[in-house]
Amino acid sequence: MEELLNSFGQTIKDARIAAGMTQDALAEQAGVTPRYIMAIENENKHPRMPVLLKIIRTLKISADTIFYPEIQHTDREKEQLLHMIQLCGEKEIKIAAATVKAILDAR
Repeated sequence: MEELLNSFGQTIKDARIAAGMTQDALAEQAGVTPRYIMAIENENKHPRMPVLLKIIRTLKISADTIFYPEIQHTDREKEQLLHMIQLCGEKEIKIAAATVKAILDAR
């Protein structure tokens, strides 16, 4: 558990950079100050659950990225795609499924 808490800030920082976001942009979307994001990433600050949820959703990452960092997420694009699909409604999922099917059929 100690190792998880110690690596938390780096995990957030890595996910933010991979998402192409600045600390300012993440802070704005999560409803906190850039200084707070810096404290999370660099000073071992641990946010309260509502802020953590906003950060996870803003970065479009799985909570597993935070709570199970030992699981290697080798393909971030696929992970983000799966996350986006989970946010879709039934109609959007049917459209996405048809699109993927058409891509695979065209191979």
